[in-house]
Amino acid sequence: MGAYMRKTILITGASSGIGASCAFKLAEKKHRLILAARRADRIQQLCDELSTITDVHPLIMDVRNREQVFSIIKALPAAWEEIDVLINNAGLAVGLSHLHEGYPDDWDRMIDTNIKGVLNVLKAVTPGMIRHKKGHIVQISSIASKEVYPNGNVYCATKHALDAITQGIRMELLPYHIRVTSIHPGMVETEFSLVRFKGDKARADAVYSNVEPLSADDVAEVIVYSIELPSHVSLHEAVVMPSAQAGARMMRKKDGSI
Repeated sequence: MGAYMRKTILITGASSGIGASCAFKLAEKKHRLILAARRADRIQQLCDELSTITDVHPLIMDVRNREQVFSIIKALPAAWEEIDVLINNAGLAVGLSHLHEGYPDDWDRMIDTNIKGVLNVLKAVTPGMIRHKKGHIVQISSIASKEVYPNGNVYCATKHALDAITQGIRMELLPYHIRVTSIHPGMVETEFSLVRFKGDKARADAVYSNVEPLSADDVAEVIVYSIELPSHVSLHEAVVMPSAQAGARMMRKKDGSI
């Protein structure tokens, strides 16, 4: 890859799952990486590993903390302050229940991460892209932005909101040559279910038993593809599903049953 094609890419939620897979694949292509996450030990370990391949800069950051996000992005060293690509990946689901049986603290955590956290990072990063009249924002959403399923009420609402935000900024940033991509994965085997079920590993593992879900690497391949398209080409959105999945709650199991 020629130096003129090398990009500086900020990935939120980079310590695991899709974010970490993106980091590995983009490092192999020699892009410069700013890796942001809450878990300092994990993000430092990832940076140590990838620093043998490319330039890496860690950020210990909780996207829910607006003041922290603004101050950390503003304080980036001069060599890192011009961000070419933002992969807004940090997000989660907590709980799986009817609304009237749900926990307001879980609602707040999803809303604060999936909506407000995305807004915080966008607010911190897009002014630089506007100033330089170039950039690419990749929003990691979910099939839950396209469909609503029972017991996913608040999580689905946050991803529907993210879809609206993404469509809105795509229009607003058009004059500044900034591409905006939205990726909507179906079932992906990551820590997603472990977080949703609050560390209940048996329940999380059951989600992926007798099915063939996507891997984080599968989704990362699509994200990297969207980033490396020619600048006059924009992949506005992609719904990425396992071939065995026809909808948010419809999977063909390995035994052939639905």
